[in-house]
Amino acid sequence: MEELLRLGAEVGGLLIERHQTIAVAESSAAGLISAALLSVPGASAYFVGGSVVYTRTSRTALLDIPESALEGIRASTEQYALLLARSARARLGTDWGVGETGATGPTGNRYGDAAGHACLAVSGPGEVARTLETGSASRLDNMYAFAAGALKLFLEVVQRGQ
Repeated sequence: MEELLRLGAEVGGLLIERHQTIAVAESSAAGLISAALLSVPGASAYFVGGSVVYTRTSRTALLDIPESALEGIRASTEQYALLLARSARARLGTDWGVGETGATGPTGNRYGDAAGHACLAVSGPGEVARTLETGSASRLDNMYAFAAGALKLFLEVVQRGQ
């Protein structure tokens, strides 16, 4: 948890310094990305909102992603993670959006991805998506790894100036 708190503070500091905002749409990280960002005093200056889109029902209700936007896209892919990040950003009107989707374990998902597979994305002035494979079947360890991976990806994108 310490790593997530440190990463949340680093991301929060950058967003405050830049007067920018962020929204999160996460699935397998189960709210840990949002929790890390909200652990920072003054988080309301940059954190507009987050959602755990674990089901089709929540994805439709919280992000208003129409079924037509999913044509040719399956969950647990970089393309889907980007769709989540873009949708969170657009829905909440923020500078940045972070998306995460994956298979926490102890087994893989119905799409054939092994436990420990996650796709992470950042949408903002630049966009990046990345796949993370932990090789672990530990549900809790993967949740933490996915959240840390998403926050590290965000820092990488912002520090590169994208």
